[in-house]
Amino acid sequence: MGENTLKISTAIIWVAAYFGIMLFYTFLNVVVWRKAFPNHSEWINIIVIIICAIGFICLLKSKYKINLLSNVTLTGILLAIFCSILFFLLLDKFLDPIFESVFPQSEQDYQETIQSLIKSPVTSLLQVCLIAPIIEEILMRGFILEGLKNFYGVVGALFISALFFAILHFNMVQTLSAFVCGIILGLLYIKTNSIPCCIIAHCGYNLISYIENVLKMRILM
Repeated sequence: MGENTLKISTAIIWVAAYFGIMLFYTFLNVVVWRKAFPNHSEWINIIVIIICAIGFICLLKSKYKINLLSNVTLTGILLAIFCSILFFLLLDKFLDPIFESVFPQSEQDYQETIQSLIKSPVTSLLQVCLIAPIIEEILMRGFILEGLKNFYGVVGALFISALFFAILHFNMVQTLSAFVCGIILGLLYIKTNSIPCCIIAHCGYNLISYIENVLKMRILM
């Protein structure tokens, strides 16, 4: 890697494109699939998301050199697993409760989102714990962080990529947590120079958090 050189303006365009894709498949799900195919809308939606994600990654890769499977080592995988556990302890058990007390409305909105996801656990699991981490790590770490560091330096690229990552999470509680998460994932990428290791860390954390939320909701029900 290391052949891409990005300016912030270019990074913004690609982040906006990804945001537009998310709006597109969300619109289709709410306006078309849920009304036309109420019993199968979630599976149709996940198929559309996968198609959109593959298309976006292929487009990105056609424009820039991104080595998707490089530098996968045992040390990197162990670091990724450690980061997954660190995220859970640092964010879910420490920082999130603080953010939730400061932004109670955001916390309520977040809980409503969790409840809606749990209504279709399999497709939600695929989207939250697999598809989203893969495309976000390719975009944020493999493309934006890698490209920006050649123009703005490692520290500047780390901060900017984490900020973009945070903005994509919309909700204030999630946004603040995502910024911290983006910094640590960025450091993991800088240490390992491996997109797969970042994907493992991101998938692992989302999976741990998802399982805890599902169990919590079932207990409350």
